[in-house]
Amino acid sequence: MFRPPEKLYPFESHWLEIAGNRMHFLDEGPRDAPMVLMVHGNPTWSFYYRNQVMALRDRYRCIVPDHIGCGLSDKPGDTHYRYTLAQRISDLGTLMAHLQPTTPIHMIVHDWGGMIGFGWAAERPEQIASLVVTNTAAFPMPEEKRFPAALWLVRNTALGALLVRGLNAFSLLAARVALEKPVSKEVRKAFTGPYDSWANRIATLRFVQDIPLAPKDPAWEIVASTEARLTEFSGKPCLLVWGEKDFVFDLHFLARWRQIFPQAQVLSYPDCGHYVLEDAGPAATRAICDFLDAD
Repeated sequence: MFRPPEKLYPFESHWLEIAGNRMHFLDEGPRDAPMVLMVHGNPTWSFYYRNQVMALRDRYRCIVPDHIGCGLSDKPGDTHYRYTLAQRISDLGTLMAHLQPTTPIHMIVHDWGGMIGFGWAAERPEQIASLVVTNTAAFPMPEEKRFPAALWLVRNTALGALLVRGLNAFSLLAARVALEKPVSKEVRKAFTGPYDSWANRIATLRFVQDIPLAPKDPAWEIVASTEARLTEFSGKPCLLVWGEKDFVFDLHFLARWRQIFPQAQVLSYPDCGHYVLEDAGPAATRAICDFLDAD
């Protein structure tokens, strides 16, 4: 199994079996400390949050799952797992029920992590202490936003699916396009390493195919329902951290979040892309730490 160098990912692995599939997750920090739940998207994994975990684990309990099919979790075929938003939310609920947090949870989300994290949290807003929202959505795509052609190709065509499963096109492209700042070869390899074969790339494709664009799409009802309940979080501390050069979750999405959470603090980086925590580096890490510590 792929695993990045310990110097980049110095964490102990934990596992939870869910319906015959093993979910990998990080559980770093004192067990009785306030919990920070970090939910990743596609095609990242818990590695994306590594610097945030290292900055927080001395005083917070950091929980970072790898979604099934991602990172170090199992990567089952379609006959053994339903690669849908509903299943992702259910998986997160199973993990949190297993962990049994005793205090309100600070939640950090990115990319699909917004739909998954808020989909889970919308059923229990009283359990959420604060929110850090980074280049993501928990609502249908804004009307002003044009769906990117590259995603349309992957989502809707056999050629797109072949490029993703056969050539790892989505993960490799993300490791280039989603980053505006240089990173080492080791870091780039760590982002793409878990997706090293046709079988291991199934989640990167299924995530794109599950993007809700219209009411007929399976995930649409969940996302629309989640959006309707976002006001239940309006009184909670919120930090929006945004990379303005994101070609998917662009400023149209940030504007929508600012409408939903007008009380939120905003850190918007003009020179950063979709992987904003990577591009903004220590500045974003410190800002999130300061935000959580002030809560």
